[in-house]
Amino acid sequence: MFSLLKMVFVYVTLGGLAGIIGIPYSLMAGNVRRLYRIVVRGIVPLGLRVGGIRVKVTGREHVPAGTSCIFISNHVSNLDPPVLIPVLPGQCSVLLKKSLMRIPILGTAMRMAKFVPVERGSRRDAAQASVAAAAAALKSGLNILIFAEGTRSPDGRLAAFKRGPFYLAMETGAPVVPIAISGTQTMMRKGSMAVTPGTAKVEFLEAIDPAAFATRDELMAAVHAAIAEALPEEMKPI
Repeated sequence: MFSLLKMVFVYVTLGGLAGIIGIPYSLMAGNVRRLYRIVVRGIVPLGLRVGGIRVKVTGREHVPAGTSCIFISNHVSNLDPPVLIPVLPGQCSVLLKKSLMRIPILGTAMRMAKFVPVERGSRRDAAQASVAAAAAALKSGLNILIFAEGTRSPDGRLAAFKRGPFYLAMETGAPVVPIAISGTQTMMRKGSMAVTPGTAKVEFLEAIDPAAFATRDELMAAVHAAIAEALPEEMKPI
C-alpha cells in the first residue's frame, strides 16, 4: 500500500499543479503539446519510479514512422495505462471510460488532449460517435491506444476482443500495432488497491495492415492471435 500512496502523492501534487498552470496556458496556446509532454513524459513515469515500477520495452522498431497508428493492447491491471502511454511515440489519444472524464482537472486535460470517452454497453449511436471521435483524432495526427478487451482481464489471461476498434481500423486504414503487456497483473491485481514493486514488460509486435483483411473479424482474429502468441504461458487464453 505504501507504493500506491507514493504514486498517488506524485500524481495528485505534481499532476494537480501541472493542470492548474498548464490548462490555462494550453487554452491560450491553442494546443496541449507542452502539457502532454510534462505530464506523460515526466510526471507519469516519475510516479511509477517512486512506486517501484520499472518498465522494460522491446520491439519499438515495429512501430511505423510518419503515420498515425492504432495501438491495441491486452489489459490486466490499472497500472497498464500509466505504463503504456509514456512509451508510445508522439502524442496519443486513448479510448477510455466516459466516467473518467468527470474527474476534476484531469477530465478537462483529457478532453483537451482529444481522449475519446466510451460508454460500456452503450447505444449504437453512442458507439458510432466514439468511433467518429477516434477517427478524427487519427486524422489530426494523433495515435490511438485501445484496450480491445473492453475491461481488465479477471485472471490475467487474454480475453475476447470487442469489435469496435477493428471497425475503426478498417474505416481509417491506420496500421494496427499489437502490444503485449505483462507483469502488471501481479503488481496491481484487479479488485485490489495494493501495488507491489516489480517490472512491467511491454512488447510492440509487428504492425498489421487492415487492408490485408477482407473483414474486421479477420483483422480482429489476427491481432488477438499475435498478442496471445507473445504473452507468457500463464496469460494465454485457454
